[in-house]
Amino acid sequence: MADKKPRPSGPVAKAVQMAFDVANGRNRTLSWLVPPALFVLDALLCALIIWKVPYTEIDWKAYMEQVEQYVAGERDYTAIKGGTGPLVYPAAHVYTYTALYYITNKGQDIFLAQQLFAVLYMATLALVMACYWKAKVPPYVFPMLVLSKRLHSIFVLRCFNDCFAVFFLWATIYLFQRRAWTLGTAAYTWGLGIKMSLLLVLPAVGVVLLMGRGFAGSLKLAAIIAQVQFTLAIPFLGANARGYLSRAFELSRQFFFKWTVNWRFVGEDTFLSRPFALCLLAMHGLVLLWFILNKWLKIAEKPWPAILAPMLRLKSPFSTQKESRISSQVSPEYVITTMLSANVVGLLFARSLHYQFYSYLAWSTPFLLWRSGAHPLLQYGLWALQEWAWNVFPSTNASSGVVVGVLTATVALIATSRGQGRTPLSSPSREKKVA
Repeated sequence: MADKKPRPSGPVAKAVQMAFDVANGRNRTLSWLVPPALFVLDALLCALIIWKVPYTEIDWKAYMEQVEQYVAGERDYTAIKGGTGPLVYPAAHVYTYTALYYITNKGQDIFLAQQLFAVLYMATLALVMACYWKAKVPPYVFPMLVLSKRLHSIFVLRCFNDCFAVFFLWATIYLFQRRAWTLGTAAYTWGLGIKMSLLLVLPAVGVVLLMGRGFAGSLKLAAIIAQVQFTLAIPFLGANARGYLSRAFELSRQFFFKWTVNWRFVGEDTFLSRPFALCLLAMHGLVLLWFILNKWLKIAEKPWPAILAPMLRLKSPFSTQKESRISSQVSPEYVITTMLSANVVGLLFARSLHYQFYSYLAWSTPFLLWRSGAHPLLQYGLWALQEWAWNVFPSTNASSGVVVGVLTATVALIATSRGQGRTPLSSPSREKKVA
């Protein structure tokens, strides 16, 4: 026979119990203070990093060299080059860094650039925290959002364009959670126009819009994505359309083994082989398809052939009443789970991940591990392993194995999860005693 939960006695026991209540979001007075407190501490940490840690030049100078040619009037993508090679990012990248070019005195004021990227980091972190809170993630998960050494480095010490792409990824999730479908689509297409890494979440964007806006509404928003990309590219398409498309959205790029963070342990011959690349592509497609059919379309309560067949005839698979009922189930937790699942599946099967790609992963893993229902100790353990592996430079067989291992575990855990993922921190005083 189970007794009632015993109440904590003594000041130490009460303090411990209160800490667990705050961490699990049960203390309405104090729990909500955890995210803003961490946010302020992280802002101070960013300032300290900029002040004390030397800036590392990797791509900033090349970005500025490429923008300088654009400012001088060059519009042929195949002719725009920098110190690290040709321009290989879409048009929104050029426009974004053109603004930075002028703000930072033609790229010469690196200190100002670092400050701007610190602001960008804090703005992105604010969006991430808002998305987590909207999905009812407990406070004990939030420390993992501010403790990444590699993530701070990517933003304030490297100034990569991935930082802007990640900002718009989280802006998309934030707006979709609040059912601002058009604004969310606009945010997504601008982020995609900065770096095509956001193609990884395109399937999730499509499903979320279909479920949230219905068939006709999602088609209109898909048209916005295409129209914006075309409009952004017009100056370059006029000069050399094929050159722009082949550079900005190059899918057959050859990767260098020396820079890979994820697949070093397979060896260089395997890494560079075409069968390995095709295997990764096939696995990506199969796992993504599994998530679509078994997770993301589940709220439609309809078999996938009955959804797909009408869509192929450009007709809605749902009645107006059914669309409204499905849309009501597109919760903030559904949005963020779907988007981040697609992101992590894509990263798991990516041909090669470089260190800046951690910006897409660092804020995804804590949510997905929590959402899977894994024990908090396992959540922090996997997060710590991931953080260690991404801070090993250059990558080793061991570190790359850990990178892939943690990604695999994250995908497996979220794939097999059934509940809502709200696994609380356990407290001894909360345990039931059996007589």
